[in-house]
Amino acid sequence: MENINNPEVIPSGNIVEKKATNEENKNFGVISPKPKRTQTLDAFFTRTPVKKRKVSEDMESPAKKLQSLNDTEPEPTSEAKLAVEKTTGTTQSTLAPVVTGPVDPLFALEYESMDPTWLQALKAEFTKPYFKQLKTFLEAEQKGSKIFPPAEDIYSWSRFTPLSKVKVVILGQDPYHGTGQAHGLAFSVKKGVGAPPSLVNIYKTLQQDIPGFTPPNHGYLAGWAKQGVLMLNAALTVRAHQANSHAGKGWEEFTDAVIQYLNQNKEGLVFMLWGSYAQKKGKGINQKKHLVLKSVHPSPLSAHRGFFSCQHFSKANKYLKDHSKKPIAWETFDE
Repeated sequence: MENINNPEVIPSGNIVEKKATNEENKNFGVISPKPKRTQTLDAFFTRTPVKKRKVSEDMESPAKKLQSLNDTEPEPTSEAKLAVEKTTGTTQSTLAPVVTGPVDPLFALEYESMDPTWLQALKAEFTKPYFKQLKTFLEAEQKGSKIFPPAEDIYSWSRFTPLSKVKVVILGQDPYHGTGQAHGLAFSVKKGVGAPPSLVNIYKTLQQDIPGFTPPNHGYLAGWAKQGVLMLNAALTVRAHQANSHAGKGWEEFTDAVIQYLNQNKEGLVFMLWGSYAQKKGKGINQKKHLVLKSVHPSPLSAHRGFFSCQHFSKANKYLKDHSKKPIAWETFDE
């Protein structure tokens, strides 16, 4: 069933570049919007030395992003290093940034798979007690339960929509808990999976709101995310087939930090708050700096009470145009 309500230290280290090799590329699954293979959370939460992981060719070069976040680039040490690699084929490799310094293996997933701009903005959260408790919970949880989305997709929202590209924020609550659905973007499902009921209603609203909009035969919303639509759930993981099973474990505080950062450090964003849960989570957003759009949730249980006529998508585009930003092509999807 679809959910309708719907430490110590981790220095950021310094950034240098290291030549990625094909042999290194074999050690980890692909970090990408659509990974070539699924990796269990064991590999990320077990306290073992940090390994190296590939980034798919359709992502922007992490090396280029990370260079702008550090003034110096000292040589790497052998104590602790983390590579985020980008390859363009089975025989090609490119320069990969390496974070040096002591990195607690408990937090390897964050340093390996988050977009560098988001990592820079949110790394202070990793030193807080709640986040270590969250990661300890997940480490234990994965030993006896299947967790969605796959580990490499937990922070896919940050890679699809780097911090500098955010224009619209859509808040969800819980990842889809069915097999093969969740991939890290709220309301979106993996390629080849049909649209869940709430997304069907989102498509219906778009048909009424955006002239010429035609619903696709899938629920994969990466096309929106790449244009700057941040689709963020309050909780970033869930136990298979158990809605809200990871609620109250710490994710909410982390995603509150995401919203707070955007609210304080950006201007002219559009926040879409659907349902009472999202509206409560977004109550601190500064409406003098941002546009806040509220409606009932698109769930079949509530959409008839005003969601179909909310016109959030055209209102968002008008606001973006008025603030000299490119509007979202809501009809654009990655097929």
